[in-house]
Amino acid sequence: MLKAPATPQPPVATKKPHEVSHHGETVSDPYFWLKDPGYPEVTDEEILGYLRQENAYFESVMNSKKPVIDTIFEEIKGRVKEDDESVPWQDGAYEYRWAFQKGAQYRTWYRRSRGRNPFREGGWDVLLDENKEAEGLEFFKLGALEVSPDGKLMAFSADVNGSERFTVKVRNLETGELLADTVEEASGEVVWTADSGGFFYVHVSKEWRPYLVRYHALGAKADHDVYEEADTSFFVHIGETSRKRHLVIRSADHVTAENWILELDAPNEEPYLLAPRRTGHDYTVDEGEHSFYVRSNRARQNFSIYMVPFESEGEEEWAAILHGDDRHYLHGMQAFDGFLAVEERVDGLDQVKLLRLDGPDRYIEFPEPVYEVGLGTNTEFSQDHLRLGYSSLVTPPTVFDYDLKGQKLVVRKELEIPSGYDKSQYASERLMVTARDGVQVPVSLVYKKDWQKDTGAPLHLYGYGAYGLGMSPSFSVSRLSLMDRGFAYAIAHIRGGDELGYGWYEAGKLEHRTNTFNDFVDVARYLEAEGYAAEGGISISGGSAGGELMGAVVNQAPELFKGAVLHVPFVDVLNTMLDADLPLTPIEWPEWGNPLESADAFATIKSYCPYSNIEAKAYPPMMVTGGLNDPRVTYWEPAKWTAKLRAVKADDNMLVMKINMGAGHGGKSGRYERFHEVAEEYAFVLMCFGFA
Repeated sequence: MLKAPATPQPPVATKKPHEVSHHGETVSDPYFWLKDPGYPEVTDEEILGYLRQENAYFESVMNSKKPVIDTIFEEIKGRVKEDDESVPWQDGAYEYRWAFQKGAQYRTWYRRSRGRNPFREGGWDVLLDENKEAEGLEFFKLGALEVSPDGKLMAFSADVNGSERFTVKVRNLETGELLADTVEEASGEVVWTADSGGFFYVHVSKEWRPYLVRYHALGAKADHDVYEEADTSFFVHIGETSRKRHLVIRSADHVTAENWILELDAPNEEPYLLAPRRTGHDYTVDEGEHSFYVRSNRARQNFSIYMVPFESEGEEEWAAILHGDDRHYLHGMQAFDGFLAVEERVDGLDQVKLLRLDGPDRYIEFPEPVYEVGLGTNTEFSQDHLRLGYSSLVTPPTVFDYDLKGQKLVVRKELEIPSGYDKSQYASERLMVTARDGVQVPVSLVYKKDWQKDTGAPLHLYGYGAYGLGMSPSFSVSRLSLMDRGFAYAIAHIRGGDELGYGWYEAGKLEHRTNTFNDFVDVARYLEAEGYAAEGGISISGGSAGGELMGAVVNQAPELFKGAVLHVPFVDVLNTMLDADLPLTPIEWPEWGNPLESADAFATIKSYCPYSNIEAKAYPPMMVTGGLNDPRVTYWEPAKWTAKLRAVKADDNMLVMKINMGAGHGGKSGRYERFHEVAEEYAFVLMCFGFA
């Protein structure tokens, strides 16, 4: 195992008594003090001092591997086209594209008048240069970039510290000047009115809950409140329908939703409710030529699609046009003139189905047996093509246009890898692993063709397993740096995701949550037993809820793993779910359970909570990351995990933590900065195997 260096010494966090009681049980937390009482402002110098010590220790350890980190960074950078650009898309009187300039961290966005000769150079006007907006900032993330219907104005939103609190600004595209119309503390979403006279946005609370939809009329001194969500367990989001005639206000937690509709040419009218919320009913809305389309799970676990009359007065008017079933999972849709595109999974494999109003339905055929595919940038209601994003474990991201008349796929772009890539040198497999309760768990595996079983070659295993977010078998340019060093790379499609349908998600939440962890451990045991990895020869990684997964499995079976990387890990589940003042806690109760009200939920969460179950035993080497401004997994979760683990574990294996002091949930924002963080992670993994 990778031992911690004799010098320098890792920080030792102070212990301070803190106890709370729930359901007759006392919870002791000596590192509770790492939560700044002024959060989301973090000003406590003792806390900041400890985090800086951890960062200094991380740097001192990783600096010894700087040549390895630099090499991997250059490899990843060399696989990415420095002046990469998108396939242009059309919207109204213009076509749009984005592009990276050589050496740039961020995109520049362009448009030009539609109908220009595509073979002529030039003619593109700069809409927004993210690099200029990010000058002098440690963090920059573009939220929305929305051009007004008349083409004269652009609203854009930006987060400049990783807190996911966006500022909306408006630019006059004819003069280039910024208007005085500025909105602070927004979620980032923007929808223009039909007359370009103003826009809708969502205000976030002090605790970072998007709860209030407002209409901002250009030049107005005060904004008009459109919809306010009083239930703290529901978050609010907005969007426009594909026909761009209606605003959709969606208020939802993880399992229940309701949608309010407002005509975009009547911004001062009251929105009307399409179907009132009832626990467990999730639905989404889009607009066709003659009706709304609603994707709903009211009748089928794997959803159905309904046609709903405009101004519908009740669900009894909904007419089903497609049902999901045990094999067919309907997980997305978009309406177009004459047809509806449905994102579907059939036996766990991505499909796109076209429901036609004037002809037979059909599936689009794709060139590989295992892949991921989804709807791409389709900004117009009337199109002669359907844009799709596609990749597989061995095929780089590809943009397809499906020719609706010719019924064929046209390649518009395949990600160029400047340093070279030969897909024929790599192979992939789909495995099915029997979990301890008899359930078959899919595993995706990819490796270079000279990799062989039963040779003790290293294997890296990734997992997530939460919120119904399935992990698709997609391509990664950075992953090549492991495979080219002899690793196989596996993705465990464990319960809690939706790879095999909505039931797969439900089988990994609430009282079934431990299925997720058991699946991952059982997959690791299978890979070891079948010769895909040597005994104790698997490194693992996961982020956010996947970081919780990492914490749970190293508690359950630490002997299986050569090393673990926990990115922004949700490891303090019990204490977080007991803190109703945190913005994400009430909305998370349908996912994890409410331990404040339910003794059973308290006992279940306590039984698996990674932080609560740290024991005095040997753990594998670990790398932990976090973000000081992260509103999703607060910085004190990785900090408390690291502090307690150092104090309790019975080994001298390496444990390092890095807290990004100017970033949030996604880490650093520039593309090259992100590559560098991946290089650090991979260098750590190589260190665990003694390869660095």
